[in-house]
Amino acid sequence: MADKTYNRVYLWELPVRIFHWVNAISIVVLCITGFLIADPPAMMHQGEAWNTFTMGYIRVIHFIAAYFFTGAMILRLYWAFAGNKYARLKAFLFPFTKAGIKEFWKVLKYDIFLFPAKENYHRLGHNSIAALSYLIMFFFALIMVFTGFALYADNASWWFPKLFAWVQPALGGDFGTRLLHHISMWIIIFITIVHIYLVIFHDVRDKDGEISSMVGGYKFEKKS
Repeated sequence: MADKTYNRVYLWELPVRIFHWVNAISIVVLCITGFLIADPPAMMHQGEAWNTFTMGYIRVIHFIAAYFFTGAMILRLYWAFAGNKYARLKAFLFPFTKAGIKEFWKVLKYDIFLFPAKENYHRLGHNSIAALSYLIMFFFALIMVFTGFALYADNASWWFPKLFAWVQPALGGDFGTRLLHHISMWIIIFITIVHIYLVIFHDVRDKDGEISSMVGGYKFEKKS
């Protein structure tokens, strides 16, 4: 029997869901391999050096994940103009509107600092904090792409990484590029942790299918 309490609404189209999961897996792989590249563990082998290529494999995995990460970002950027109203660029500019600023403080008080909610609010798409955090994350993801491929450019044989060869001189050399790459990674990790918390929080509070929506694309809106 159909539930007459909620409306089933299709929000997240397939390209958005593909971006989300490719992006999520890529970030995990990039962080793990990035830590190992930055601080290689001591590896004791009895065989000849030519027969051990552990760090080489880690770097290859890191580069492959970087290409998936970049490809997903290009897809999402395209879908910001080709997708539905929940995926378009306008949805991410909502925090800068008068209504968005008002909602931002509500979300901050009730969702982050857990003050008692004086009024119930619910948004099918991204709320103000979510939209703003995704814009910030996209910005630092771009920094990761530019600095990452800049560090790879000297050793790359393909033309794409060489497009970023100018980044290292602009940042004062290898040290500045690596530092910015590393700081951006920590900012992305922080935003990801907050994102996971808020997704679980809203799924429990609003009972709108927040978690499952990024699998099937559907959320549930309570009928007024």
